[in-house]
Amino acid sequence: MIRLTPQPLTAAAFAPFGEVIDEQAASGFAINGGTSLRLNDLARLDPGEDGRVLFNLFVCRQSISLPHQPTVMECHPLGSQAFLPRHFARFLVLVAPPAPQPDLSQLHCFLSDGRQGVNYARGVWHLPLSSLDLETFVVVDRGGSGNNCHEVSVAGQIEVLEQ
Repeated sequence: MIRLTPQPLTAAAFAPFGEVIDEQAASGFAINGGTSLRLNDLARLDPGEDGRVLFNLFVCRQSISLPHQPTVMECHPLGSQAFLPRHFARFLVLVAPPAPQPDLSQLHCFLSDGRQGVNYARGVWHLPLSSLDLETFVVVDRGGSGNNCHEVSVAGQIEVLEQ
């Protein structure tokens, strides 16, 4: 069994797997006569060839707690997938580099502070939505032809510990 302790989610540590979406680190400018701030270009969405960008809401109906033993990892080989909590919601980010199967010796584990989101790069192995809080997430991913979700069982192989 591989045991991991989640690390803080930072742009530098997560860079090999995609992008952290964090309004506190974003640049922006005033719009609408100064009544709003536009935070610009937060993630490089990649719908892949012949794909289109889908804008979705995922409603977390079952939260997790730590320690946690994931049962499934997934990847999206045809396009990126971004998760952003609509309200304060911490979620577990467990990733492995793109490969035909997740290489469990290459796992990295992070915990979003509840304000941060992530944009998983194409092909990165990750957990399905694993929120510590019951909340709704904005999810932006790929629509189009082809199978863009591969899942593998990791039951009994990984345990994520408390921080």
